[in-house]
Amino acid sequence: MGKEKSKKRHRSDSSSSSSSDSSREKKKLRKLKKKLKKEQKKTEKALKKKLKEEKRKLKKQKRDSRSESCDADTSVASTDIPLELMERSKAMAPMTKEEWEKRQSVVRKVHDEETGRYRLIKGDGEVLEEVVSRDRHREINRQATMADGDFFQSRTVDKHRVK
Repeated sequence: MGKEKSKKRHRSDSSSSSSSDSSREKKKLRKLKKKLKKEQKKTEKALKKKLKEEKRKLKKQKRDSRSESCDADTSVASTDIPLELMERSKAMAPMTKEEWEKRQSVVRKVHDEETGRYRLIKGDGEVLEEVVSRDRHREINRQATMADGDFFQSRTVDKHRVK
């Protein structure tokens, strides 16, 4: 009893050869895409490395300029690094404590049309209370009530006109 090998039949149609050609082309395209991605990563890494080096140079120059008089070369800093990469790296970096405190120290008055009140908003959105006298508080409530009524009336009048 001998082992028999199963023979595979190959088609001699032109369709099989064209499908194998297309699969070869697809493989080539995949290889080219991989190669392109690798090259892009390499260039990104090189740019990031350059950026780090420039930052180090800037820090070193700042240290040197503190001890010595300022040189004219400090303004040359990072002319060959693309601005997009610098902005992207700044956006991705965490905020320092000083930056956060500076942002939070900004207090602005925002008018709320619906209630007619002015609110004090701190930094990114924290609402602050304003300490006022009893008379000022009554005046604020009167103004807010008037504004609230006007806002409500403008909404209802507009709805009735549309129908």
